[in-house]
Amino acid sequence: MSQRIYTRLGKLVFPYWPLLLISTIASLIYVVFNSLSVWLTASLINNILSDYENLVVEQAQLALKTEFSLNDRLKFMTNKFIIRDTSLETLQVLCLTIVAIFIVKNLFLYLKNVSTAFVQLQIVTRLRNRLYKHLQSLSLSFFHNKKSGDLTSVIIHDVGIMNSAIGTTFHKIIVEPINILTFGILLFIISWELSLIALLIIPFSQLAISTIGKSIRRKARRNTRQISGILSIIADTLSSIQIVKAFTMEEHEIKRFKKESWTYFNLLFRSAKLKHISSPVIETIGICMAVLLLWLGGKEVIQGNGITSEDFLRFIFLLFAIMGPIRSLSNVNINLQNGYASAERFFEIIDMEPEIKDKPNAVEISGLNDKIKFENVGFTYDKENNFSLESITFNIKKGQIVALVGSSGSGKTTIADLIPRFYEIQSGSIYIDDEDIRDIKSISLRQTMGIVTQETILLNDTIRYNITYGCSSVEDDDLLAAAKVANALEFINNLPEGFETIIGEKGVKLSGGQRQRIAIARAVLKNPPILILDEATSALDSESERLVQEAIESLMVDRTVIVIAHRFSTVRNADKIIVLDKGKIAEQGTHKELIQLGKHYKFLYYNQLRG
Repeated sequence: MSQRIYTRLGKLVFPYWPLLLISTIASLIYVVFNSLSVWLTASLINNILSDYENLVVEQAQLALKTEFSLNDRLKFMTNKFIIRDTSLETLQVLCLTIVAIFIVKNLFLYLKNVSTAFVQLQIVTRLRNRLYKHLQSLSLSFFHNKKSGDLTSVIIHDVGIMNSAIGTTFHKIIVEPINILTFGILLFIISWELSLIALLIIPFSQLAISTIGKSIRRKARRNTRQISGILSIIADTLSSIQIVKAFTMEEHEIKRFKKESWTYFNLLFRSAKLKHISSPVIETIGICMAVLLLWLGGKEVIQGNGITSEDFLRFIFLLFAIMGPIRSLSNVNINLQNGYASAERFFEIIDMEPEIKDKPNAVEISGLNDKIKFENVGFTYDKENNFSLESITFNIKKGQIVALVGSSGSGKTTIADLIPRFYEIQSGSIYIDDEDIRDIKSISLRQTMGIVTQETILLNDTIRYNITYGCSSVEDDDLLAAAKVANALEFINNLPEGFETIIGEKGVKLSGGQRQRIAIARAVLKNPPILILDEATSALDSESERLVQEAIESLMVDRTVIVIAHRFSTVRNADKIIVLDKGKIAEQGTHKELIQLGKHYKFLYYNQLRG
């Protein structure tokens, strides 16, 4: 599984290979100049500590040699470049050369960092966009089983962690191994005996990195789950703040949040302890090895039977220089483990197949010509949910007003949600004219419908934006006409900003009746041939109910209407009333016919009147 995750991340990176090639070339040049800077810095220290005349003599002796070791050749070329007529001139050239090398080195470091940062941010932005697009394709059942905080956490937190992991990896995994390789080669050139001893650090370091990395990955998974819980609490509390205050539950919510927050703190602190112990462990192992080499090499220099003082100085410089990349790579592993845990959650959602899929040969429709037909429709939300629809069969002719009535939980809203294919039926068929809705493109199907729900869904934007939502271009005259039909124009004009008024989250700045009329205006502007109304007046005061009811009656003219009725007084004039009981059709007919039948409908109707 881990290999599969890394392979998939690699495929995301591959399209950017030209930039990565530039970054790699820049990294190689950076490493070369970085190695030169270390080499020349050792030469600078040696130049300061050594007698100038001795340097000139040593250089002359090297020039007379017929056979060079690679180490001698490098020293000869370095001294040939920097040694001048006087010690002061030699020091001046060496200092200027080091400055020039550092400038060039850092220019290429900048080029490498900028190119990799571009790739990193491109990938992460595309991942976030891809995830958001994929979420839009999933059915409502997916969102019913997921907390909004979980999904927000994946989009923001997990993709952000992946951003950090990819960025750190790009920046370090290209440069540091090359740095280690280059420094290692130079160390072997100076003294292969001491370098072999230095290699002992690698297995100890890898063991520490691997052990710590596995533990960090486990904790990273817990961290991502915990932050999802925190985000869910925040989303639930802030979206229901009125209920929280109404029931004086502020202290309870504070305690609940604090509990989750401190749990998250403990998880983060455990991860931090592991993360921050990595570098000290690697460095301690390295320093122990460096001290051992300092003792062995220093003893040879003092006794004069091995490495020279200049070579030993360079060896120590390079040895300490190589510790930085090794330590840096240990941090790369930590970031990779965190990124891996987040990538698991990301791909878990991306791999979810949309339940509602258009067939390759799906057709488009432009309206309703004859009827909507339910034929032995069966449906259940999931295995754990006991509710189900069984053998639902009925017709809705074009232009008819059909009401769905029944006690709470009888299946009214479920039937209405199946028509626009928000959920996939398990058995039977639903037809628009002669086309099974599963053979119709989802967008085309839903464009023929207008939906006004009991819980008005508005966005935190202007009134204009909410009314025109879903319409590509709207003339002002059409906007005004829709608002007028919905009995909304008067109150909109009385607002200081009119149609440009920001209505707040879920339309909180408007009254319930005003929110419903905005939703009705949105449906009017869409001008759908099929209208689904989830009783929009059940939670309103009498005056608001009157205005909304008038708007609904205007909206229903010349349309095929499915009304989910909570108040039976609103469906007396329906062409057909379908009575549901525990997911089945108990009876159907007109109001008069059902009253005369004297069964479910009559009981529900008079029971409500008495209430």
